[in-house]
Amino acid sequence: MQEMIQYIQNRLSGLYPGSEIKAMTKIIATDVFHFNILDYYAGKDIKLSEKQRDILHEIVSRLLHHEPLQYVIGEAWFHGRMFKVNKNVLIPRPETAELVDCILSGNTEKGLKILDAGTGSGCIAITLGLNMPTAQIEAWDISEAALEVAKGNAQRLHADISFKQMDLLRCTLPPDTKWDIIASNPPYVTEKEKNAMDANVLGWEPGIALFVPDSTPLLFYEAIGKLGLNHLPPGGKLYFEINQMFGKETARLLQDLGYVQIKVVKDLYNNDRIVTAIR
Repeated sequence: MQEMIQYIQNRLSGLYPGSEIKAMTKIIATDVFHFNILDYYAGKDIKLSEKQRDILHEIVSRLLHHEPLQYVIGEAWFHGRMFKVNKNVLIPRPETAELVDCILSGNTEKGLKILDAGTGSGCIAITLGLNMPTAQIEAWDISEAALEVAKGNAQRLHADISFKQMDLLRCTLPPDTKWDIIASNPPYVTEKEKNAMDANVLGWEPGIALFVPDSTPLLFYEAIGKLGLNHLPPGGKLYFEINQMFGKETARLLQDLGYVQIKVVKDLYNNDRIVTAIR
C-alpha cells in the first residue's frame, strides 16, 4: 500500500495540490483496487499484482495529462450513488447535489411531473427519481452521446426516467405539455472565464455543457424561463444552478418574466449558486 501511495505522490507532485493528490490516492485505492478503507489509513502492507501495477501506471499517466480522475476511472460519486461518466458529460459536483436537496426538501407531494433540462449524466433526474418514486420525470439533452450515458446510469441504478434529445433553445411543444417542476444545471460559464479554469476542466469536460457567450450569459435561463411560462401551471416551480457572478441578474430576469417568490440560495462555499422561482 505504501509503495502505491508513494508512487502516486512522487509522480503527481508539483502538478496537483498535495490535498488533491491525497484525495485521488484514496479514490484509486478504494474505488479502483477496492482496498479496505481501514487498511488504507493504516498503511497496511499490501502488494500490487502485476496487473494492478499496469492499471496504476495507466491511471497516473492519464492524470499527468490533466485528465480528470473521474474520467480516468469512468465513475463519480453523486448524492451517495456512483454514476458512470465520460468526456461526453460533466462530472457531477457537490453544488449540483445541493440543487437536488433543495428540490427534495421543498416538494413532498406525490405524483409530481418534473423536467430536468440539460441532464448530462442524468445525475439530477435519476437522483430525484430514486428519492421521489411517485414522480414522473423527463430528462432532456441536446447531446446524443450524453443521453447514452444518462440512459445507462438510469438502467444501472433502476430509475424510471423518460429521456429525450432536445435543444433547449429551439424546442416547440404541444400546449398541453405540463410539468410541476423544471430543474436545470445549464451551461453558464462565460467565455472570458476560460483563462481562470483548471486544465483538467477546460481540456476535458464538454464545452457544449459549460460555456455561453459573454454577450448573453443568461441565454439558457431566459429560454427555460419562457418554457416555464407555457408549460408550468400557476404555482409551478423553477430550480436553477447558476453562475455565482449572476445571481441578481438571474433573479431580475425571472422577475421580468413574471415569476414570483424568487430566491437566490448560496452553496456550501457561500457563493450564489441556486435560484428558485414560482410561476
